[in-house]
Amino acid sequence: MTSSLRPPARRPCEICPYRRDVPAGIWASEEYAKLRRYDADTPDQPTGLFQCHQADADSAVRRVCAGWAGCHEGEELLALRLALLHGGIDIATFEAVVEYVSPVPLFSSGREAATHGETGIETPDEKARHLISKISRTRNDLVQ
Repeated sequence: MTSSLRPPARRPCEICPYRRDVPAGIWASEEYAKLRRYDADTPDQPTGLFQCHQADADSAVRRVCAGWAGCHEGEELLALRLALLHGGIDIATFEAVVEYVSPVPLFSSGREAATHGETGIETPDEKARHLISKISRTRNDLVQ
């Protein structure tokens, strides 16, 4: 069976909300709110895999978010278990997520990443504004 999602990239992308070095405020509050939900106990987590923000919704190449994989204990992710069970990913992708270790510093939880990100929504700094502009140019599925 072919996996519909590829394993995480070698490193979280430059706009990953889980990265400690990404400026605050580059995503909408709804995007940051998603991060906290994966910190819940396994039965209370979302059932959908957290995908990389780098590609737009029409992209043929979709990946599991490397920051998400590095921040969370893979075996405890309900979405990962369900995706394997229902064929959304193959065993190699499942194992890649479970074994993933980020080469860049990540926040220790979705809550920590979301709290950081939300602090800059109203007043993004220059680096954040640059990344917001870049995201707007590359993501055709986002409302501008």
